[in-house]
Amino acid sequence: MIGRTYIAVFALGALAIPAYAGEVVTLRNGFAMPCNHHAQVADKVRLYTGAGDESFIEFPAVDIADVEQVPDPPPPPQEAVEEPAPPKPAADIKLSPADLHELLAKAGSSHNVDVDLLASLVKAESGGNARAVSRTGARGLMQLMPKTATELGVGDSFRPDQNVSGGTAYLDELLTTYHDNLALALAAYNAGPAAVDKYHGIPPYAETRAYVARVIHEFNRRVRAREAQARQALAAATAVPAVHSSL
Repeated sequence: MIGRTYIAVFALGALAIPAYAGEVVTLRNGFAMPCNHHAQVADKVRLYTGAGDESFIEFPAVDIADVEQVPDPPPPPQEAVEEPAPPKPAADIKLSPADLHELLAKAGSSHNVDVDLLASLVKAESGGNARAVSRTGARGLMQLMPKTATELGVGDSFRPDQNVSGGTAYLDELLTTYHDNLALALAAYNAGPAAVDKYHGIPPYAETRAYVARVIHEFNRRVRAREAQARQALAAATAVPAVHSSL
C-alpha cells in the first residue's frame, strides 16, 4: 500500500548516516547530508559514511553548496522523571510475522501510512518484540513512552493491537506536521518534535541520525522488493504459453 508520497526518501536512503557525523554537506537543492568526511574525485564529491573509504555516495561537485564541520554534541540533559514500573502483560502474546503484518496493514490503511514503512519502524524500534522495554521506558512494538501512550489513548502498550494503533496514529500526526517529510517525521519520532523544531531539521544527535537512516534504508529495501515482486507477477500473468503442435 502506497497512499502518500514521502519527501527525500530515496535521497536519504542511499546514504547510511554514520554513527558519528563529522560533517554536514548541503546540496544546492537545500537538502543536508551528514557524513563522516568527504573527498573530491575528478568532478565528483564523495561523502563517506564511516572513517574508512569503503562506503560512500557520490554527487557532482556542482551540486555541493556548502560543507560544515559539525562536532557530535552530547545528548541534551534530561530531567530525572520517576516513571512507574511497566505493567506486566497478562499473558505471553505470541505474534507471528503474519499476525504482525495484518496488524500493520490494518493500522496503515486506517491512517494512510505505508505498511512497509510501519514494518521498517517496528524493526528499528523493537525488532518485533511486543514486550520490549527500552532503557528510557519506551514500551512495546513501536516503543511508546508512557506519556505519549496515554495521550494516544493506549491503555496497555504491551498489547500489540493497541501499541501499533497508537504508534501509527502518532507517526501519521508527525508526517502531517512535517508535510510528509519522512526524515523529519522519523527524527521527531525518535528525539521528539521539540528537538526537530529547535534545530530546524534532523537534530545533530548521532543516535537520531543513525535511526533515521536505518529506518529509511529498510523502507527503501522493502519497497524495492515489493516492486520486484509486482514486476515478476505481471510478467508471469502476461507470459504467452508455448504452443506445441504434433504432426
